[in-house]
Amino acid sequence: MLGVDIGTGSSKGVLTTLDGRVLARASRRHRTDNPRPGYVEHDADAVWWDDFCAVSRELTARAADPTDVAHGRVVAVGASGIGPTVLLADEHGRPLRPAILYGVDTRSVQEAADLEERYGAEDLLRRCGSTMSTQAAGGKLEWLRRHEPDVFARARHFFMSNSYLAFKLTGEYVLDQHSASQTTPLYDRHEAAWIEDRCEEVAEGLPMPRLVWPSERIGTVTAAASAVTGIPLGTPVAAGTCDAWAEAESVDVGRPGDLMVMYGSTTFFIAVTDGPRVHPALWGTAGVRPGQDTLAAGMASSGSAVEWWRETSGSPDVTDLVAEAAAVPPGSHGLLALPYFAGERTPFADADARGALLGLTLRSTRGEVDRALLEATAYGVRHNLDVMRDAGVDIRRVVAVGGGTGSPLWPQIVTDVTGLRQELPAERVGAALGDAKFAAVALGAVDVDATWNRVESVTEPDPVAAEVYAELYPAYRRLHEVTADLQHQLSALERRTRR
Repeated sequence: MLGVDIGTGSSKGVLTTLDGRVLARASRRHRTDNPRPGYVEHDADAVWWDDFCAVSRELTARAADPTDVAHGRVVAVGASGIGPTVLLADEHGRPLRPAILYGVDTRSVQEAADLEERYGAEDLLRRCGSTMSTQAAGGKLEWLRRHEPDVFARARHFFMSNSYLAFKLTGEYVLDQHSASQTTPLYDRHEAAWIEDRCEEVAEGLPMPRLVWPSERIGTVTAAASAVTGIPLGTPVAAGTCDAWAEAESVDVGRPGDLMVMYGSTTFFIAVTDGPRVHPALWGTAGVRPGQDTLAAGMASSGSAVEWWRETSGSPDVTDLVAEAAAVPPGSHGLLALPYFAGERTPFADADARGALLGLTLRSTRGEVDRALLEATAYGVRHNLDVMRDAGVDIRRVVAVGGGTGSPLWPQIVTDVTGLRQELPAERVGAALGDAKFAAVALGAVDVDATWNRVESVTEPDPVAAEVYAELYPAYRRLHEVTADLQHQLSALERRTRR
């Protein structure tokens, strides 16, 4: 199986056996563009397709090499990517402008508000599973229709990252049901279908893609795609989905009560629920398996804030900085941070929220600031999980994934703040492994319920640290409440002075 995932800052691919054993991996870094404050974009061909081709060629070459452990034949392929994204393309599938990324791109604040007023928050929550926010692809389409009408008028395809790759591989114009459920207000999650009258209003003249499930076989690799990817002509292709949901599948998060916490540039949560669950602060979506429901949440910055501090403080190596933070006791000697360095997505949608550090003294160290930022992300995790529980989600199993699990410090802090033990899987290659599983299901070789990833270790709460964090969590909540107006004032100043 070949699985490839396109991430925010890099792309990764794997070759696996039919039972999920990873034989080979490849990766490639790429550029993310920020042309204006609040705008986050990718060049779909230079990033999505070029990365896919490069990763695929590297892995298919290894499959063809009789001296390599990965020697064999690629018999199915699946791809995922960041989402929800919006890429408009012409009648031939050629991009008309850069792709607008998920909720980290906040340009559609006004459009989201207008659409929510038009359709009503209660109706959106009931019918679509989510109210409007900058995360929703429908608001981004509305922004394009208003602000780039000439481009919109020429558009004949609407792609997300995984559906663009599927089109390039097979020529099929499809979108998976999960990704479609993130196009609020355009998709009815109960009917698993487009809401035609709303599509005609928000995306007038734009044909919507055929809906499929992520593990559905949508076609086979064309001759043109085979020539540039190295994938054999006629290889079956699975539809794929958004990266976070592919990653959840990679660690077998598929039963009600399962929760995935993804540690990366942002922190993302996916809870599998026993039927549709909704909350105005969260995202209720279709799952990746037919009949599956999920409730999701996502913080706008977490690992990215820590990386900002590493660069700003001049720390040459992330390992050194982690060691410094690990030497600091829980509570960071009275230093408290807010992690809203890129606004916030959940559990409150506020593009103008901003980060903060309270409690700085002349004795504050680089390691203390780093630990305070890690603790801030953990408080944000607890805040999101509290809201999930308010929505009726019963969290029984937590699996930690993502690059932030490479060191035990960050997951341990989150466990101590939330009180929830976390399982760490043996294979942490990420969404690409889930893509390979979708490919295997599309081939008919395995069932979607198959277990592909064993538990390697478990993080248990430390009662001493938990007591400190129980005292500080209300202070974290209070700090945001009393500074929210100031955050907005400073955000407005930033926009004026950076323009």
